[in-house]
Amino acid sequence: MVESFETYRTYLFAIAYRMLGSAMDAEDMVQETYLRYLRTPKDSIGSLKAFLTTIISRLCVDQLHLARRKREQYYDYAEIASFLGKSEVACRQWFSRAKKHLGHHRPRFQASPETQRQMLKSFQQALEKGEMAPLMNLLAEDVTFWADGGGKVKGVATQRLFGRDVVVPFILSNSPIFRSTLPGDSRLELAEVNGQPALITRSGDRALAVLAIDVEADHIKAIRFVANPDKPAHI
Repeated sequence: MVESFETYRTYLFAIAYRMLGSAMDAEDMVQETYLRYLRTPKDSIGSLKAFLTTIISRLCVDQLHLARRKREQYYDYAEIASFLGKSEVACRQWFSRAKKHLGHHRPRFQASPETQRQMLKSFQQALEKGEMAPLMNLLAEDVTFWADGGGKVKGVATQRLFGRDVVVPFILSNSPIFRSTLPGDSRLELAEVNGQPALITRSGDRALAVLAIDVEADHIKAIRFVANPDKPAHI
């Protein structure tokens, strides 16, 4: 097999994501690794995999150090309250309002298909483990969950669910709707649906359910689960 940077792109993303816990930062580190790879004479690289692993690991360590230095520069709420002569509760409220205001007005950037695929894989793994912490880390605080069972699938939410503290317990307590109540030969398949990465539950050649996500700011912002038997059948 002829090795190239693309041979190890997914591998490098996985390293960076595990170290940084951020899909966006992981993509940045992969891109910077690629640029350094381009600037390096190819005849000086003995093992391409070892070379790329070393580069991205160093970049991630530098990124972690930078993030720590930035955090050390911020005052905590008690210090801010003392400085302003206000209560700590008031400062927290102001910060929360400012954060929401900035969130509503910041530009929205659609995550790349590769980022969505990686987040879907992480979501699937967390779901299969049935552990709350990994799911809480993946989902945005204001995540929205839509489910469409067409009134024909037991356990599927009939209304939109909003908020990580609501969505995660629901998913964990109703995870059989994704797996165990399905036929014994059912399997999960990562594929594209309407041009977007999605998890398809299949039994034989028949699609039983489709799960897709929206990713924003390194977290899953929305989950759409379609189990209505009249809809996925054509996929």
